Amino acid sequence: MSTTSTESGQASAASAGWPARRLFSPLTGETRLLVLLAVAIGIGSGLGAYGFRWLIGTVQHLLWQRGASLLPWPALGTLLVPAVGGALVGPIVYWFAREAKGHGVPEVMLALAEQEGRIRARVVFVKALASAICIGSGGSAGREGPIVQIGSALGSTLGQRLKLPVSLVRTVLASGAAGGIAATFNAPIAGVFFSLEVLLREFSARAFAVVVLASVTATVISRALLGNSPAFVVPPYELKSPWELFFYAVLGGLGALVAKGFIWLLYRCEDAFDAWDIPEYVKPIAGGFCVGLIGLVLPQVFGVGYETVERVLQDSVPLALLAAFVVGKLVATSLTLGSGGSGGVFSPSLFMGAALGRLVGDVFHWFFPAVTAISGGYALVGMAAVFAGAAQAPITSILILFEMTGDYRIILPLMTAVVISSLVSHVLSPETIYTIKLRRRGIDILAPRRPDPLAQVRVGDVMTRDVISLKDDLPFPDLLEELRRHPFSSLPVMDGDGRLAGVLGYSELRDVLTSEPPDRSLGARDLMRAPPPVCYPEDTLTDVTETFRLANIGRLPVVTREAPDRLVGVVSHTDVLAAYERLVLGRGGNNASQA
Repeated sequence: MSTTSTESGQASAASAGWPARRLFSPLTGETRLLVLLAVAIGIGSGLGAYGFRWLIGTVQHLLWQRGASLLPWPALGTLLVPAVGGALVGPIVYWFAREAKGHGVPEVMLALAEQEGRIRARVVFVKALASAICIGSGGSAGREGPIVQIGSALGSTLGQRLKLPVSLVRTVLASGAAGGIAATFNAPIAGVFFSLEVLLREFSARAFAVVVLASVTATVISRALLGNSPAFVVPPYELKSPWELFFYAVLGGLGALVAKGFIWLLYRCEDAFDAWDIPEYVKPIAGGFCVGLIGLVLPQVFGVGYETVERVLQDSVPLALLAAFVVGKLVATSLTLGSGGSGGVFSPSLFMGAALGRLVGDVFHWFFPAVTAISGGYALVGMAAVFAGAAQAPITSILILFEMTGDYRIILPLMTAVVISSLVSHVLSPETIYTIKLRRRGIDILAPRRPDPLAQVRVGDVMTRDVISLKDDLPFPDLLEELRRHPFSSLPVMDGDGRLAGVLGYSELRDVLTSEPPDRSLGARDLMRAPPPVCYPEDTLTDVTETFRLANIGRLPVVTREAPDRLVGVVSHTDVLAAYERLVLGRGGNNASQA
């Protein structure tokens, strides 16, 4: 749907009886409601990101500092603690919210595409607890997937509780995701573009404004609690020669290959565990045990791994160890998430990208020392290249690395590698690490959206302009007679000055007619629905169908934005169906408005 139609539909729904409608004027109730919601979601996302990090630290302390210290040999703790984490995560996810399994973002994309932006409220708590236990016990996963799902669930829950139209539920869901990313990585711009580029996959003025406000608010909260510093301290960097951009392009291609290898192994592991005929909630134990085996040799694969990323960025690391970092993290993350653990894929992508970039940079510097800078810059660019290859989100990849480091000097190599990685990845397969999970369920999230024919028709083109209405002082007997004479589901009610005061139909009369005896002292003013749900001539029929659903009504008064109490027509279900028949079925239609 176009930006114009989306905004007009949101405006019509705002007049259709939101619970908070009277509270949010005169800025237009819709705009003030969205502003307040964006701020509230940003605050919730910022606090949620802080609380999630605290929860991970608490689990790490309990399982590693206290629990592992009770075992006779340190190696036994390294082997068993991840398995214990799996034993806790499996039942939590299985019994309380199975959508909390895995890396989270595909579930958010599914909610946006197939479930009208609806996510269960319990996901906030289940995802936070399960992911904190998984990561804190040593599971190889990231924080961003859980935070995206937690923030999205918060936004979706608020939107559903306020009975917002679907278009706005999707927008506030995306704003929660943006707030989570922004607070986690101190990257407000990247949070915005992650939501627009990866989740919503559309750019509208209204969505952009709401998402930006939530992202900024979440960042302010995060900086107040955690301080304002880049996620990584980067080494001094300079582009030594223009020829060096060629080497960064090669790094981008290699990053795409690593990303595709990561995607392939992740879902092969998921298939292998799915085929294993044991209870679902037991499988994370096996995955955790396998990760523990890797950790005996390569403990750097445990958890998020940002300490190792810092080391790779700053210090010289043997080439063999760098290669082991790439392979070890790739396998450990695939086992963690494929077995049913809970966490994200962004941080593992950064880990593998940093090790790959440092490895490639060291090799290039060895052979071409005169035209290449120190390899810390390659490590930094490699982080974005691998994520770009996995998610095929070049704008987000560029912005998030730029914001996480705060170093503008890296921007040219960064853009070169990220674009090459995204292009190579797309040529190999258009599916991303997120969309392939949905494709395997038979849901093609990348398929072009079919245009909605009703979005092409405005209310003003089909509405009935010769309107039959009721006077607000009409007594009960006359009211019944009017409704018998005019077999409509509802009629607009006008006050003595000819202004729209409400709507009244059989649903408003039901309680009176079924009472014994009927209270015939009531009149139209007493029984009408006020304020009335309305729409505008410039609204589309797609917008109107949403307002019909929200207001639970078959006919809507049409008013102008300049004079919201001036009735200019009515539109009904019959008008919408007639337009649909003309556009899709090629049949004739009429505007009888007999709904």
